[in-house]
Amino acid sequence: MDLHFGDSKPTDEERAAVDALLGPPESSWEGADRCDTDLRWARGGCEARDRRDLLLPGLHAVNDRVGWISEGALNYLCRRLTVPPAEAYGVATFYATFSLRPRPATVLHVCTDLACAAAGAGDLCAGVEARLGPGSGVAVERSPCLGLCERAPAALAVRAGDPVRTAVSAPATVEAAVRTAGAPDAAPPEPPAVAAVPQAGDPSLTLLGRVGVVDPASLDDYRAHGGYAALRRAFALGPAGVIREVTDSGLVGRGGAAFPTGRKWQATASRPDRPHYLVCNADESEPGTFKDRVIMEGDPYALVEAMTIAAYATGAHTGYLYLRGEYPRALHRMRHAVDRARARGLLGDDVLGQGYAFDIEIRRGAGAYVCGEETALFNSIEGYRGEPRSKPPFPVEKGLFGKPTVENNVETLVNVLPILTRGAPAYAATGTPGSTGTKLFCVSGSVERPGVYEVPFGTTLGALLEPAGVREGLRAVLLGGAAGGFVRADELDIPLTFEGTREAGTTLGSGVVMAFDDTVPLPRLLLRIARFFRDESCGQCVPCRVGTVRQEEALHRIVERTGADAAGDIALLREVGRAMRDASICGLGQTAWNAVESAIDRLGAYA
Repeated sequence: MDLHFGDSKPTDEERAAVDALLGPPESSWEGADRCDTDLRWARGGCEARDRRDLLLPGLHAVNDRVGWISEGALNYLCRRLTVPPAEAYGVATFYATFSLRPRPATVLHVCTDLACAAAGAGDLCAGVEARLGPGSGVAVERSPCLGLCERAPAALAVRAGDPVRTAVSAPATVEAAVRTAGAPDAAPPEPPAVAAVPQAGDPSLTLLGRVGVVDPASLDDYRAHGGYAALRRAFALGPAGVIREVTDSGLVGRGGAAFPTGRKWQATASRPDRPHYLVCNADESEPGTFKDRVIMEGDPYALVEAMTIAAYATGAHTGYLYLRGEYPRALHRMRHAVDRARARGLLGDDVLGQGYAFDIEIRRGAGAYVCGEETALFNSIEGYRGEPRSKPPFPVEKGLFGKPTVENNVETLVNVLPILTRGAPAYAATGTPGSTGTKLFCVSGSVERPGVYEVPFGTTLGALLEPAGVREGLRAVLLGGAAGGFVRADELDIPLTFEGTREAGTTLGSGVVMAFDDTVPLPRLLLRIARFFRDESCGQCVPCRVGTVRQEEALHRIVERTGADAAGDIALLREVGRAMRDASICGLGQTAWNAVESAIDRLGAYA
C-alpha cells in the first residue's frame, strides 16, 4: 500500500474539522504536533484502516467547514485513517459536491434538470450568473436534480463554516436566489413537508397519513398516532414471523427493481456469516423523484421504526441510512429522530427492553447518481469510489463490508409498518394481485398541483393526473424518471402497476410521473437526459463510459441540425443503446437509452 504523503500541511480550520470527527491524533504519525514518538513506528495502523469508512464523512467535514478540500487537508485526513492519498483523491474527485480547487465559501446550486428545465431553469441560471459573477463571493454551479421538483425551479445555497449553513429558494426567481445566496441565515423558511402532499387530510392515505398531522420533531406525538405499534408486533411475531408477514403481503421493492422484499429478507437472515447489515437507500437522485424526502421530512420516526423492524427480522444489529447530500432538512430531521429514539431506548443495546441491540448510523452522500445502485452505495459507505460491483455474489451473500446485507429504499421500508399493524391479508387486499398495496408517485412538470400522491396500485395514469390538474396541450408523460420512458397523451389509460406498465412497454421505476405540454422543447429535454447520464456515469465499464458520450454527441447533432443525416444518427443511437443495455455493469448504463428510445418510437421526436 503506497502511503506516500506530500509536504502540504492542513490549516488550523482543516485540522479542527477532521479532529472534530475523529478525535485528536495520538501520535506524530497521525499528524500530532508533538514529537515524543519515534516516526519509524506507527501505532494503531490496523485500527485506523478499519475506520476507512470514515473517509467520506471526513471529506464532508472539511468541505463543510472550509468550502473546498486542499491537498494539506486531504493529506491530514489520509494520515489519520491510513488511507493512501492517491486513493482518497480518487474518492474525493468522484463526487460532485466536493471541490479540490479553491472556491468561495458560498456555493449556489441551481437545478437544471428536467422539471426545473421545463419551469425556466435556463433563464434562471443566466440571470443568477449575470448577477453573481467573479468577485461576488458566491460560486454558481449548475446542478442535476435537487429533489425539489414540486417547487421548480429550485436553488440550494450552501455556506461553509462551523456549522455549515444551507438555504433553499424554490420556486426560485433570480432576485430570490441571489438574496438566498447572499444571506442563507436570513432566507425565508421552507414550506412544511405537508405542502408537497396535495392529498393531505385524506383518510385513505396509508404511507403519508401522518405527514402534516404529527410534529416531525416529537417522538411522543409519533407514538400517540400509532408509532411503534408495528415494532411491538414484530417482537411478538419473532424474526421468522415478520418475514412471513412481509412475504405474504406481496411487498416488492419500490426503488424500481421490484424484487420481492420478503425473499430478500429471508435470503439475508438465513446466511450463517456474521454480522449482518441493514442499509436504507435514501439517495433518491433519479430526476423527478422526491417522495423519500417528503417522508423523512414529515414522518422521520416512521423510517427509524421501519429500519428497526427490518434489522430485527434479518439479524442485523447495525443499520446505515445513506441520505443524499442535497437534502439538508431531511438530514436534520433524521439525525434528530435517531438521537431521540436512542435516548428513549428505541435504539441502542436493549430496544424496547426486548434484549435486542440495534443502532443507526447516518451517512451523507455527496452528489453521485450511481450511488443509488446498491453495491455502489456499499463502496461509498466503505470509503471507496462509488462504483458498482459485478454480481454475483449478491448483497444478501456479500454486501457491505463483505457481509450479508439487506438493502431497501425509504418507501419500501415504511410499507412494513401497515403490513404489521393491519396484517398481510389486509395489506394485500389493496392494489392488484401482482402489485399489492399503495404506491407513492412524484407528479411534477406541466401540472397545477405537483407533489407526492399516494394511490392504490392499479390506478390509471389518467386518474392519477386528474387531481394534479394537467395543463392544456399535454404532449407526453415521462414515467420512471431519466431511466424510464415516455408515453403519449392518448395512453393515459395505462394501469399503474409493475405488470401493467411492463405490458405497455414502459416502467414505473421510482415513481416519477412528469408531464410535459407542447411548450416544452422535447429534443432539448432528451439532450438534457443524455447529458445527465454522461455526467453521472462512473466510467468503470466501457459500454457506459463511451456509450453515454456517443449518445449525447448524436443528440447534439440532431438538435442543432449539424449532422448531414438525422436518420444515420438515429441508427447510431439504436446501436449504442443496445450495446449499453446488453453490456453495462449496472442499471445506469442499462437504462441510459430508455427515455430517448421511447421518445423516438412513441412520440416521433425526430420524425
